[in-house]
Amino acid sequence: MARGGAGRRRSGRQPRDRYRHRDRSPALNQSIDYAAILPLLLAALGALGVLIADLFVGAKGRASFPWVTAGILVLGLGAELGLWASGAGTRPRLTFCLDSRHATTLNCSYSVDSFTLTIQTLLLAGTLLTVLMAPRKFKAPFGEYHFLLLSSLTGALLMAGARDFISMTVGLETLSLPAYALVGFGRKRGEQSAAGAEAALKFFLMSVASTAVMLFGISLVYGVTGSVYFVDIEAVLALTGYHAGILTAGMVLTLAGFAFKISAVPFHFWTPEVYSGAPVPIAAYLSVVSKTAGFAGLIVTLELAFRTEMHNLSVLVAILAAVTMTFGNVVALRQRSAVRLLAWSTVAQAGYVLVPLAVTMWNGRDLSRVTVLSAGALGPAVTASVAYLVFYAAMNLGAFGVVSALGGTLAGGGELADYRGLSARQPRAAWPLAFFLLCLAGLPPGLMGLFAKVAVFRAATSGGLTWLAVVMAVNVVIALFYYLRWAAALFTPTGQDAPVSARLSRSVPLGPRIAVGLALVVSIVFSFYPAPAFR
Repeated sequence: MARGGAGRRRSGRQPRDRYRHRDRSPALNQSIDYAAILPLLLAALGALGVLIADLFVGAKGRASFPWVTAGILVLGLGAELGLWASGAGTRPRLTFCLDSRHATTLNCSYSVDSFTLTIQTLLLAGTLLTVLMAPRKFKAPFGEYHFLLLSSLTGALLMAGARDFISMTVGLETLSLPAYALVGFGRKRGEQSAAGAEAALKFFLMSVASTAVMLFGISLVYGVTGSVYFVDIEAVLALTGYHAGILTAGMVLTLAGFAFKISAVPFHFWTPEVYSGAPVPIAAYLSVVSKTAGFAGLIVTLELAFRTEMHNLSVLVAILAAVTMTFGNVVALRQRSAVRLLAWSTVAQAGYVLVPLAVTMWNGRDLSRVTVLSAGALGPAVTASVAYLVFYAAMNLGAFGVVSALGGTLAGGGELADYRGLSARQPRAAWPLAFFLLCLAGLPPGLMGLFAKVAVFRAATSGGLTWLAVVMAVNVVIALFYYLRWAAALFTPTGQDAPVSARLSRSVPLGPRIAVGLALVVSIVFSFYPAPAFR
């Protein structure tokens, strides 16, 4: 009877043990916070809605698509404000979570924190200005164009909140695949559409190669750590003796994939060709929205996944920043096309944003901070990078907006010579463009650009990278030349022997005027009150 009683006791414990094990299984611990992913849902459902509506409406209905898309983006911004109001900025909202095998916190694929909200708000606002820039410039179905734009935005929003490599890769590809087609949308039949197709093909081939390199790097990291979740990866890398050679190779290859997306040297060669071949609003989208999403993925990967090991690559990232800003500025000096100059300017600006990340990794052995899925885990130097992205988005979109409105169907937005004496013909366009150029140069009254550069410079000096701060200061001086040369040309009399300037448009549609006006207002506000960006 004793043996029977023991058997019964064992048989009574086994079901509870099995149930407890099942209760901890990944399949039963999944959680979905639909409010947290509402901005993504709005963008994705809006893309499908626009595509389906395109099948049933006529030409008059399609003409309203830009404003419908703008309404969807405004709803997305409203959802972001709702998440801010719910306290997600201080208490992160985590979703798609599983139990962690290596860390004490949950493994979550998506996090909504102050970093995510800031980047997503920036992405939505940048896409809104892109939609408003030139709603009637394309000889292509409006439904397809806005479907691709919203689909690409969905991937960008996902990258901002992704906290594992699978979600990050899905977001990256969702961002990139529609962008290939958007680059190929010609401004008119013939030469321009051929240039757009060539640019789209170059963009596609180089992007596929970079994605393959990045996936190989992620596979090496997974092989070493056994997880794709950033929390698990950070916990494993905090230990010692984990195949340092393979791990370093994996991190370098992963970094190379993000470097392509942000146009860092030597992964930048696609940028001027694609920007000049694409419609100007799409070039603006790539320069701000796509680049910001790439930086968001890079920052989260470095700060949450590779934080305990990336000090080994601090010199590499610092050199990457120095070479990127120097090469971009030097080549920009020789440009005569408006969009190509702005393209090389974006390459140089990427170098500035990289500087604080190198500083963060330089001090990477300081593990006093707790690595959690919130912006609180991000170092103070990263704040400088995020603030720079916010400032850069406003002034760069404003410059692209003016070029898009005036350039019309001109390849690359026209030559710089076309803008000579613009103040006499289009003062309402010349003065905002001059202000945006001064912001990019960091000169008064465009104090927004100056604040951004000072924040990055301070991060470099306080982090012990004085040599990188000196390189940045030299590059700021180099950039002054081509920004001021273009700004001065706007107010230089053309004379009677310069009829080429008449090629620029003399009438600006309502959409581009709204886009430029919004960018101008934001730039002026940040030039006198930059504190919100630094928070």
